Amino acid sequence: MEKNIRKGIMPGSLFSEQDRYFFREGTHRRLYEKLGAHLVREEGKEGVHFGVWAPNAEKVSVIGDFNGWDPRRNPLEMPWSDSGIWEGFIPGVRQGCLYKFRIQGRGGGSLPDKLDPFAFFSEISPGTASVVWDLSKEWEDAEWMATRPATGSLAAPMSVYEVHLGSWRRSPEGTFLNYRQIAPQLADYVREKGFTHVELLPVMEHPFYGSWGYQTLGYFAPTSRWGTPQDFMFLIETLHKAGIGVLLDWVPSHFPLDPHGLARFDGTHLYEHRDPRQGFHPDWKSAIFNYGRNEVRSFLLSSACFWLDLYHADGLRVDAVASMLYLDYSRKTGEWIPNRYGGRENLDAIQFLRQLNAACYGDFEGVQTVAEESTAWPMVTRPVHVGGLGFGLKWNMGWMHDILEYFQKDPIHRKYRHDRLTFTIWYAFSENFLLPLSHDEVVYGKGSLFGKMPGDAWKKFANLRLMLGYQTGHPGKKLLFMGGEFGQVREWDHERELDWALLERPENAGLARWVGDLNRFLRETPALHEGDFDASGFEWVDFKDAEKSVVAFLRKRPGKCPDPVLVVCNFTPVPRFDYRVGVPLPGMWREKLNSDAKEYGGSGLGNLGNVESVPIPFEGFDQSLSLSLPPLAILFMEPETGES
Repeated sequence: MEKNIRKGIMPGSLFSEQDRYFFREGTHRRLYEKLGAHLVREEGKEGVHFGVWAPNAEKVSVIGDFNGWDPRRNPLEMPWSDSGIWEGFIPGVRQGCLYKFRIQGRGGGSLPDKLDPFAFFSEISPGTASVVWDLSKEWEDAEWMATRPATGSLAAPMSVYEVHLGSWRRSPEGTFLNYRQIAPQLADYVREKGFTHVELLPVMEHPFYGSWGYQTLGYFAPTSRWGTPQDFMFLIETLHKAGIGVLLDWVPSHFPLDPHGLARFDGTHLYEHRDPRQGFHPDWKSAIFNYGRNEVRSFLLSSACFWLDLYHADGLRVDAVASMLYLDYSRKTGEWIPNRYGGRENLDAIQFLRQLNAACYGDFEGVQTVAEESTAWPMVTRPVHVGGLGFGLKWNMGWMHDILEYFQKDPIHRKYRHDRLTFTIWYAFSENFLLPLSHDEVVYGKGSLFGKMPGDAWKKFANLRLMLGYQTGHPGKKLLFMGGEFGQVREWDHERELDWALLERPENAGLARWVGDLNRFLRETPALHEGDFDASGFEWVDFKDAEKSVVAFLRKRPGKCPDPVLVVCNFTPVPRFDYRVGVPLPGMWREKLNSDAKEYGGSGLGNLGNVESVPIPFEGFDQSLSLSLPPLAILFMEPETGES
């Protein structure tokens, strides 16, 4: 025993003195190696080591199907008296056993039986028990992981396909497909459509399916609704082998109040604030993490690193960052507590987010963290060492609101809202923006993207092709929620799969073909992605023609030899003939993509593949083109002298 104490490890404990220090300091990033249920397979010793943080408990025991759920059989002990960590080894417990923690609060108060906050697997809902599980796997994605620093670079192309696994595809009977069944279908489809990444709505275990995963309780467990942890690993591995990155939606902003969960875990407000003005979220009726408690920060940091480490995730999209940053978020006067300086900024959350990003970028090459942040908070995507929050990317909610408002207008009125198209460029390079057309825009009565478009069916498809083309041409990375790529007509319903039969219609198939060609062009054209966050990668050609609702601009490679892409958009159903556009280079300009082409469902109006410039100065350029602009369409053009 003395030998173990000198090494800093108490008998029966996985926690070293160093672990205890980092945990209590709020900087431990690998708690999943220490707490929870860990299988032990040693000669003469087979079973499970259990560990749980419950500093205010008087007694803690493990109950499960291996001991008849009897709390007297397997009590835990606290090897470090000041750590709050209860631990114990139970022989004979095997993979697949169900368990919970029976916790007695101070004063003998009884609590609902609790899940394991560090459980690797959970009982299939509506069951609430944790499941003993081994996460070992021989990964087969070494090639992807080796090239990820390049493919994950901010200069690389990024077009994200956002997916809810429970409603992307289902069986013919309408039941869920498991991770292994989905894997080859999703990988083949995403590769065919040219997307670079898949972003999965939260797969972390959640008791209420209708929350889409945003009411998380299992911060270390993929939901058992769709299979085992190794099944989920297989899904990620399959996507990687197809050359597709995987981003996971992650929710450190709040958690549900289910009695078996984290709320009042040891009889006290352990993970959440006690005061409802700090600890209760009025919008989601959920608990808010106490970021000022060091052990809670260690818990959340460990969760983030867990998915990047053991599941090879390529990044995390952090949900509801704005709600974390502001103490008065969605609260009226008197319903919130100012910080120590009297302000509305959540200083503890700011510290945590900086720690989070420093940990992710410091420990894992080629990953990206993405903030869903809807306010004007400064420097969200600037490094921590210069005072930023340290995220790699931020959702551009302003672009999304402006572009959807613009496209929902009848084209005859668009000239009065021309600023909606042009204003976003004024701030496009203030952050590293991702342009989202996400699930949030196709639920709660908002209708589908297709349904938002004005006019008859032909105009709806033309508008949608134009909008998705404009997203591709605009500076910033791209995100599209499933169904938008083929013109899903009805609003998204998490209880049903997408309406795949629509692809049998020529107009829907044409839209899907357009999205695939856009994504491939984005991948193959450095001018469209290398300068996403550099103002020198964008140049207006003409932004003043509000009367005709036409804009033209150039995308360029910053600091490289001229190889621009000319983007020209006609936002009305009126064709424009002999429309003059200035260009920076003389010679032939090729029409690379035209959303009005017949193979996409358009009318077929265009420029016969190429147009030669003439020495007629226009809008500050010495050369210009005379173009035919198709109705409700976008053109992408490249000079013959430029690099492909």
